[in-house]
Amino acid sequence: MAGTTAGVIASMTGFAAREGGDGQGVTWSWELRGVNARGFDLRLRLPDGLGALEAPLRKRLSDLVARGSITLSLKLSRTGQAGDDTLDAVALEQAMARMQQVRHAAERHFVDLAAPTAGEILALLPAADASSRELPPAEVFLADAEPLIAAFCAMRHAEGAALLKLLVDQIVRIEELIERAAVAAAARQPKQAERLRASLDAVLQAADGLDEARLAQELAIIAAKTDVTEELDRLAAHVEATVALLETGGPVGRKLDFLMQEFNREANTLCSKAQDAALTAIGLDLKLAIDQTREQVQNVE
Repeated sequence: MAGTTAGVIASMTGFAAREGGDGQGVTWSWELRGVNARGFDLRLRLPDGLGALEAPLRKRLSDLVARGSITLSLKLSRTGQAGDDTLDAVALEQAMARMQQVRHAAERHFVDLAAPTAGEILALLPAADASSRELPPAEVFLADAEPLIAAFCAMRHAEGAALLKLLVDQIVRIEELIERAAVAAAARQPKQAERLRASLDAVLQAADGLDEARLAQELAIIAAKTDVTEELDRLAAHVEATVALLETGGPVGRKLDFLMQEFNREANTLCSKAQDAALTAIGLDLKLAIDQTREQVQNVE
């Protein structure tokens, strides 16, 4: 196959996950995944209060991804501040006062109470409202999303490199089948010549009353029904176009998909005009190779 396949393509499928936190009791987790799609579809699932992230995240991803269904999710969790051993002095005094009231009441009824433990005292203090903890600014989340996006793109390009190798192998296979089809088409020429002469005799026997233009038209139709030269030429041209796209790289998935449709159309016509067992067998192998290639093309951005 002429040329080299030095282009870089990306797969539409990819996944990346990442966790982060501000060290002040707010933690979060990211998920970024992509699957096949006809166009570009981006869905953002962000927590309440972080709507300011949507526009910059949408722009960032649309600058890097041309095609695919992309879902970006961010989940938040708020907990007590790690390492914060400061007690609420007012709440502690109130708790101690309540305990003293209980002790006085017990003494009046001659009930002896054991001294409370530190854990029991702390249990009386109100829990901190973690949900009210202030969130980091949007810039913190945007900076934390960059490694996630980089990992996602790296996975898509790694899968794209594997796709590229498969596509090159498949195009080589298709090109070999086209060459074999040309040889088989040439080998069937003696039999085709006999069929053409028989068809010509039939036309001439029924040619009484036909003008020369109509007779030439009938002969052209007979010849066209078995001539596969144009189909083979177009198939070879499609191979060259596919190689050129793979060498160029980038988001070429739609163009490759269109070419696969054209490949299939010419292979169908080749089989219908073959009138030869060997050429028909090659045509069916060609259709299979084209279908396998198109399955891989469906994953290309």
